[in-house]
Amino acid sequence: MKKILNKNLTLFYTSNFPKKFSYNSTKKHTVTIGIGGNIGNTKTIFDKLLLYLRNDTRFDLLITSPLLLNPPFGFLEQNHFLNGIIALKTNLAPNDFLKNMQRLEKRLGRKRSFQDAPRTLDIDIIFFDDKKINTQNLIIPHKDWANRESVIIPLKHL
Repeated sequence: MKKILNKNLTLFYTSNFPKKFSYNSTKKHTVTIGIGGNIGNTKTIFDKLLLYLRNDTRFDLLITSPLLLNPPFGFLEQNHFLNGIIALKTNLAPNDFLKNMQRLEKRLGRKRSFQDAPRTLDIDIIFFDDKKINTQNLIIPHKDWANRESVIIPLKHL
């Protein structure tokens, strides 16, 4: 099912997006990640990501948002992006969590060529508990998240 928000923005509802998972997690950190992609079958890639996360005991999935089809920003000569939000729990520290997400991006075909380039999968850490981190490798909350429709609209639907 889809819901057209305006000429540039469409929400998609699939079997995994949105979805609530029934975990009474005892893990200590709540993490909100943004996912995006515009190369290949993005919905299938997102489903594979969920499967990896579900099968990894280091993560307990909580909820996913609907998926938002929206135009690119930065580098504009590319396809629209599909974006969504996943909330989960983990005991991993922020830098270890980042390394795991980067491994999953690579496993699902991510190649880094230039900033804002087309990609199969991008995983951004939007929030990690209420932590504020600003290092060369990691900025939490994610830089400029509050100004991105690709984050704000799916977040509103959690």
